[in-house]
Amino acid sequence: MNKIGFIGCGVMGQYMVGNLIKNGYSVNVFNRTYQKAKKLEELGAIAFDNIKDCIKDVDIIITIVGYPKDVQEVYNDIFKYGKKNTIAIDMTTSSPSLAKELFIKGQQHDISILDAPVSGGDIGAKNGTLSIMVGGNKNVFEQCNNIFMAMGSNINYIGESGSGQHCKLANQIAIAATIAGVNEAIKYTQQNNLDPTIVLDAISKGAAASWQMSNNGPKMINHDDSAGFLSSTSSRT
Repeated sequence: MNKIGFIGCGVMGQYMVGNLIKNGYSVNVFNRTYQKAKKLEELGAIAFDNIKDCIKDVDIIITIVGYPKDVQEVYNDIFKYGKKNTIAIDMTTSSPSLAKELFIKGQQHDISILDAPVSGGDIGAKNGTLSIMVGGNKNVFEQCNNIFMAMGSNINYIGESGSGQHCKLANQIAIAATIAGVNEAIKYTQQNNLDPTIVLDAISKGAAASWQMSNNGPKMINHDDSAGFLSSTSSRT
């Protein structure tokens, strides 16, 4: 299972493709904006301007696109053009109910579906240190473990179809609270005439330490709103 069709070459996908190639996989790529896919040929990928040709002769299909509606659109093509016994891995942050729906439809087309959303942002995607949360058939998950290890360092099988998406929702709940706390800490330091950069450096090594504080805290201070992870159609455009 060394040939992969990768759909979605945005903020996250571009780096994930690069890490797959570094680990010896042959990767076809498709992106709605063709030039984003074409650029990855510099890394050794093969770019296509349509899903049909991108996936017609691959063993594994990986998708990381935008909203659930985009996932649905892409998988309509996968079910139409994907060959039997293909494994499709949706790494989009999407809907648990849609993941279950795709799993059932996949069985009808002899295509195995895993839902495997990720956490770690563009930094984790670039460094190959993503946390990956997988739902679906466990035997299929085990077949794909080396592929997951090429993109992440914390790989977890959560349970049946939809479980990966439920786990990602729990992740987002925890992140929301942490981001709010970091922002309030920065505002507090500014209101009391402290240097927020020095304060974050002081508290980020103790009990208050978190990925959000270390990675997004400095961005908050510098008003840097550049995307580290897109959960919208812009990840495909």
